[in-house]
Amino acid sequence: MGSFKKPLIALLLLLLFIGLGVWQRHLLVFSPWSSGETPPLLAMPTDVSPDSYWYDDYFLVEPIDSATFAIAEPRYAQLNYSYLIIGTDKAILFDAGPGVRDIRMVTRSLTDLPITFIPSHFHFDHIGNEVTFENVAVVDLPYLRDRADGNVLTLTWQEHLGSGEGFDLPMLEIDEWLEPDSLIELGERQLQVLYTPGHTTDSVSLLDLNTGAIFSGDFLYPGNLYAFLPTSHMGEYLAGAETVLAVVEPDAALYGAHRGPEPVIPQLGKQDVEDLQAALLRIKQREVNGIGTFPVSYPVNSRLNILAEPRWLQSW
Repeated sequence: MGSFKKPLIALLLLLLFIGLGVWQRHLLVFSPWSSGETPPLLAMPTDVSPDSYWYDDYFLVEPIDSATFAIAEPRYAQLNYSYLIIGTDKAILFDAGPGVRDIRMVTRSLTDLPITFIPSHFHFDHIGNEVTFENVAVVDLPYLRDRADGNVLTLTWQEHLGSGEGFDLPMLEIDEWLEPDSLIELGERQLQVLYTPGHTTDSVSLLDLNTGAIFSGDFLYPGNLYAFLPTSHMGEYLAGAETVLAVVEPDAALYGAHRGPEPVIPQLGKQDVEDLQAALLRIKQREVNGIGTFPVSYPVNSRLNILAEPRWLQSW
């Protein structure tokens, strides 16, 4: 009997080890490259778009029109883009980068109007971290409201992921909760809040009802779309794509939050959203095989890929 128990105990320990590995898979994936320090700044690029200009030696301002500005961080490793959207009464700052430098200095040079900060989602490279904004608005989701202490929301590691670069979990003092599909009045300019989860459960995009442009955060940008993170969800990604397709105009620009290979504002279009929807449906229906183990890469088109968990861990 004793000889039977030893292999059984070994098998149970192995299954427990595997189970713990699956449960903590995101921590295991992030730990090897997590130095606990912000990566050193990249050299100042010389290949910048012709209409752009340097605010200092870090921020690059790229006007979209006279009241809309892309604010790039081409010296930060993730090549972030944030957007200042200006009306006649107030302005919206959509995303704020990691806070390596204070983006408020740039926005103050572009408008004297009051500015409300809206994060596209809560990852550390979009939330501004130690930068404190006068007005903050976030998506109104029941689980966030339930967790908030009054109007103060402390992010979790899974939502923030900033420990790898030495960022502490921030506490957001929320001035306004934005219901999905609600309108933001800027004065002679309206934005619609689109709930576009998938990359994270808390992801939103903004539709400019005046121009038709969509500011999509990390939901959609040229390159690899991350759908394997702790709060990612493949089924929600599909729902988010369907939400965007219901409102996007044929010739509308979709502005993402990270630069692609070209040294210009990360811009995609309706066809890319249609391709994303089609790719997600193929993955769901097991009509396509991905490349790699974790994450698994699935092609969308020549400009996009989806990085997902292995099929048996995907949530639909």
